[in-house]
Amino acid sequence: MTGNRKTGAVSCWAALACLVVPMFASYFFDDMFSSLSQLFRNPELLELGWNSADYGFYAGGYSFLCVWGGLIVCGMLLDKWGVRVTGSIFVGMMTAGAAVVTYAISSGMSPKNSLMLAYAGCMLFGLGSEIAGVAVTRSIAKWFKGRNMAFAMGLQLAIARLGTALALLLSPVLVAAKAPGEIYTLSETARPAFSGLALLLAGTVLWAVFVAMDAKFDAINGSTDRKMRSEEDEFRFSDIFKVLSNKYFIMSALLCVFFYCSIISFKKFATSILIPRFDLPSETASLMVSLIPFSTVVFAPLFGSLVDRIGKGTRWMIAGSSLVFAAHLMIAFAPSGVRAFGYTGIAVLGIGYSLVPAALWPSVSRIVPEKNLGTAYSLIYWIQNMGMLIVPVIVGVIFKNGTTGNDVSGRLAALHSEYVFLTLCVLAIIVAVLFARASDRNPDLGLDRPSGK
Repeated sequence: MTGNRKTGAVSCWAALACLVVPMFASYFFDDMFSSLSQLFRNPELLELGWNSADYGFYAGGYSFLCVWGGLIVCGMLLDKWGVRVTGSIFVGMMTAGAAVVTYAISSGMSPKNSLMLAYAGCMLFGLGSEIAGVAVTRSIAKWFKGRNMAFAMGLQLAIARLGTALALLLSPVLVAAKAPGEIYTLSETARPAFSGLALLLAGTVLWAVFVAMDAKFDAINGSTDRKMRSEEDEFRFSDIFKVLSNKYFIMSALLCVFFYCSIISFKKFATSILIPRFDLPSETASLMVSLIPFSTVVFAPLFGSLVDRIGKGTRWMIAGSSLVFAAHLMIAFAPSGVRAFGYTGIAVLGIGYSLVPAALWPSVSRIVPEKNLGTAYSLIYWIQNMGMLIVPVIVGVIFKNGTTGNDVSGRLAALHSEYVFLTLCVLAIIVAVLFARASDRNPDLGLDRPSGK
């Protein structure tokens, strides 16, 4: 089968348009506090009452259910029940979790209670968001099979990351800066959450539109969402271990966790790092961090198209990981107070952030049987979320200890946090190099071939 030629290109792009909105909203809600992280260094000025360690704990809640088996079980459900049923359940869970978080941070309960309820909501939001992401990725693989799959995945990723850009730029506007000593009220700190929840509700509606389109797609192409399989092709629990025993899959999963944690966890604390390193006001720091998602808007579709056309996917992975490493070196060790280095480092990080996913995600469909693809993507997200559960907590503790010690400016905490991210980058480069060597030894895998060849 060379592609779904019975379904026109216009329908494919319309389906993609419906798929990107839930992910755009998910990225916005997940990053709504990223450009406000510096506020948690002064909990006495927040009616919410959270400190940096509390914020890190909350951010880690996104991955809790994912790590403790949620992604694996739900990946199995995705293979069993199909995208439409499973995706609808977890898009709904994502929105419901966001509603719980919004209530928790705006209700006026004690800081401890609000943190625990928000953590529970973040757990639901995180699992829902991750499985929704798997459903979207698998849907794109289905709709664009034999077409420009890497480009479509890159475009989806780029638009979704605009949600991060919007959160980084809009949150400081919604939570306007106060004069020194003034208190930030609950209603002020909850404004980004209410905005994110509204976007998620809109995304849920468009997901329902996609479900209808996908049912029509199957009718036109003579396929079903829950595929009829021969006995030997039927999914079994043991297939999880078959996927995990695939060394190429393990390489892709390890690259994913090291690479993404060096960027996604960094974004959670980016303003707390950039403000003391480059002597920035909070508004400028937010603008600087927004270069990360804005860079991906340009480069993710471009690199996806290049992967489709010329291949060499594992080389893109090495290049992207190396660029992110160089960016963190610049952020950590460039002369203090020179803003040009901050802008350059963040821009380079954004370019690297576009390179690796453009090659990584399409490669998974080449090394894992199609019947296990939902489980495979879920397992990758599961392994990734192990890192995303731990790294924000570690960085949050670093900043909390800096606040209570002699590091009033936060410069030492920023540097120590960068040591964490630099270590992750080194590990990502090592895995990418090993992945490339494995591809050279096994050209039949097609990891470095252009799409359609």
